Amino acid sequence: MPCSLCSADAALEFLPVGGGPEGAGVQLCATCRTQADGSPDPDHMRCLGSAMWSEEPAVQVLAVRLLARLAEHGWARDLADQLWLDDETRAWVENAPAESAHRDSNGAALAQGDTVVLVKDLPVKGAGFTAKRGTAVRGISLVADNPEHIEGRVEGQRIVILTKYVKRK
Repeated sequence: MPCSLCSADAALEFLPVGGGPEGAGVQLCATCRTQADGSPDPDHMRCLGSAMWSEEPAVQVLAVRLLARLAEHGWARDLADQLWLDDETRAWVENAPAESAHRDSNGAALAQGDTVVLVKDLPVKGAGFTAKRGTAVRGISLVADNPEHIEGRVEGQRIVILTKYVKRK
């Protein structure tokens, strides 16, 4: 099965597309997944010209949202102007979930349940150990009232981690 956006024949990751039916999402290669979460590369994202015509509403919704983020490029505006969506899919596009204020050390948005990697050795206060750089923290939780904090389990202990010391995997 190829990538839903660029049709690359590579290992795929599931990306949920929020604002629509529960569990809706797309299968993306690592390049498209990284760009969907961060800053899209205009050259690579030219693949949206064909992806936006997919029969899968989740692919169409993601394509429209990425085209909107690339609106400073004339080709992206032209593609967005060409696309027709049914009312249900258009409502899904407009029902985009709020962007997370939680950002990793590279500025990528963090979401509930993401896996992150520590970019620095961190002494864990009160636990008597140091969380080593490169440690993967799976299934993070976002601290609702502080966008600089996430929670995760390291060496069996639930700890609070500053977002500036993690990188989204």
